[in-house]
Amino acid sequence: MKLAEALALRAEAVRRAEQLRARVVAGARYQEGEEPAEDAAQLLAEADEVLDGLESLIRRINRTNAAAVVDGGSTLTDALARRDVLRLRHAVVTTAADAAAGRAGATRQLRSELKMIAALPVAELRSRADVLAREIREVDVLIQRTNWEVDLLD
Repeated sequence: MKLAEALALRAEAVRRAEQLRARVVAGARYQEGEEPAEDAAQLLAEADEVLDGLESLIRRINRTNAAAVVDGGSTLTDALARRDVLRLRHAVVTTAADAAAGRAGATRQLRSELKMIAALPVAELRSRADVLAREIREVDVLIQRTNWEVDLLD
């Protein structure tokens, strides 16, 4: 099985576990004299099975990420960390640019009102955000390609 397939299975297992959790909560109590819509104990047991499988899958994915080497010689785990930090950095830079640019409609109504001045170079921040977005795309493509090339470890 390829790593990309395992990641899809992981996402499905997480969705399934969440659905089962919601069904357990819905069926955990019922009114006296009525039958519950579903057997909460059976659903709970099923959730345990799904979560056990999920744990095993996550362990295998993590082992594979740590062992898989991507272009440039770093591991897939390193590439994932790089992408996560690039996304955070991009969010900080774009938020700073938005704040420095001011909100739409925040203009002076009267000459007596104080004028707001940008404390940061908006154009420079926007340009930096564009570079970061390109780097995110490049790392993401590298990760996706590796996910489809690497076999999942046991």
